[in-house]
Order: sequence, then C-alpha cells, then structure tokens
Amino acid sequence: MKKLLFTLLTLIFLCPLQSDAQRWKRQRYELSLGAGISNFLGELGGANQIGTNYFKDLEWSMTRFAAAAGLRYKLSNYFALKSHLTYGRIAGDDKLTTEFFRNYRNLNFFSDIYEFNVNFEGAFQQEQIGHRYRLRGVKGLRGYEIYTYAFVGVGVFYFDPKTEYQGSTLRLQPLGTEGQGLLPSREKYSLVQFCIPVGLGFKYTIDRAWGVGLELGIRKTFTDYIDDVSGTYFDFINYPEADPLSALLGDRSSGSDPNITAAGQQRGDTRDNDSYMFAIFSINYKLKTGRGKLPRF
Repeated sequence: MKKLLFTLLTLIFLCPLQSDAQRWKRQRYELSLGAGISNFLGELGGANQIGTNYFKDLEWSMTRFAAAAGLRYKLSNYFALKSHLTYGRIAGDDKLTTEFFRNYRNLNFFSDIYEFNVNFEGAFQQEQIGHRYRLRGVKGLRGYEIYTYAFVGVGVFYFDPKTEYQGSTLRLQPLGTEGQGLLPSREKYSLVQFCIPVGLGFKYTIDRAWGVGLELGIRKTFTDYIDDVSGTYFDFINYPEADPLSALLGDRSSGSDPNITAAGQQRGDTRDNDSYMFAIFSINYKLKTGRGKLPRF
C-alpha cells in the first residue's frame, strides 16, 4: 500500500512537469510582424576618416525604415528555425563625411532591399512557459520572461542602386558607371545576391500566445556593388558608344583636381564587400499545433 501511494504521489507530481516540458510542442509555430530601421556599411558616406570596417564607419543619419514578417518553428526548448521576409531602404552620401577624398568623390545612392532568409536560432535559456493569465499570487513553473537568442543563417536579397540627378531618379546598374559592359573584364553585377545574417534577438512573453521581440542583425554579403562603387574610375573618353550619363554619374566630383578621379584611380575598395543591417521590433503570436503537427489557424 505504501509503495502504491508513493507511486501515485510521484505521478501526480511529475505529470504537470512533463506536460509543461512538452508544451512547446503544442505551440511550435510562431508568427511575427515587425517594423524597425535599416542602415548600410559600404564605400559611400561613412565616418569622418578613411573608410573603416563595420560599425566604425556607420553613418547614423542614413538610417531608414524597415519592415519584416516571419515564421518560427521550434525544434526544442532551446533551438528553432525562423524564416523572414524583410524590406528595408539603405543609402549613402559622400557629402556627409569630412574625409577629403571621400567628400571630393561626391557620390551618393539609395536602394530598396528585399530579403528572404532562413535562420537557425540558439537560445541562452528556456523560453517562459507561464500561465494563461498573469494573476497575483499564482505560482508555477514560469521560466524566464525575457528570452535571448543568437542566430545565423543564409538569405537571398534583391537590390537596385539609384541616385538623383537633375530632378530625376536614375538606376545605376544599367549605366555601368565603372565601365561594366564595355570590357569583358568588367561585367555588370547581378542585382540578386546571397547573404549571411548574424545577430542577436530578445523576446518578452506577454501570455501563452502573445509576445514582443527585438532582433538586431547584420548581413555579410558577397558583393561590393550595393552602392554601385567598388573598383576604379573608367576611361569613358575612349568609348564613345557609352551612355553619356555613365561618365557623368561615374565621376561627380567638382573637377578641381582631375588627377584624383583620372581613369585607373581608386574609386572604391575591392578588399571589403558591402554590408547592411536591420533592427526590427516585432509582435509575435504562437499558433497551436494540430494532431498532424501543422499549425491551426
């Protein structure tokens, strides 16, 4: 009788814990919708010094709007996969830096970024389980209200650098401002590229279904032409078939020192590819998982 009573008490005690431990399986899917900001790291604009890498060269005044929608799938209490569809605008302008050569170059651009990615998330602690309602004096297994994770993934994005010229908005890639398309060695760059998202995320659980989050991430890319600047100035004089706008937008300096922008002189920095970043505040909603392990809407 004592053994039976002990067994029953043990089951009564463990069953709720087991139920809580498996609750994440009943809410594996989570929708998120967010808005935030985007910024760019490349040749154009930047800090008041010779171009440096990453945050040392960030120009805060070029921060623009971003938005994202995503779906998270939990693999366990600590790991998840999440896909995002993100939009953001990025921009750069040499007029914003006092570094002489970059300011003299006088180039500028803006581009809309459309990105789709799939990220692997690893949490630093278990996400809060919590009660259905936040009632005073109600005790139970709650975990952590703030859920922190790191992520890394792979994505594909579309960009299209543009600039304003005499009241018109012009696309830069078709013009070949560094002679792309005029020489076999200078092919036009693709507007669709791959990226590697890396960053940190923070989530705050409101109740069993709703929560809010903040995700900060930078994108390592494999192109140096997001701002349409990478190599050297091109000798358009010897290529009369080129569009006159290609030469005009390839060199927008004052011309006070033509040696700086002569053909073959440095226009960008081919040693480093461009990067961009997002900071997105999101509202999250957990979907219940049906018997077929698919979300129920």
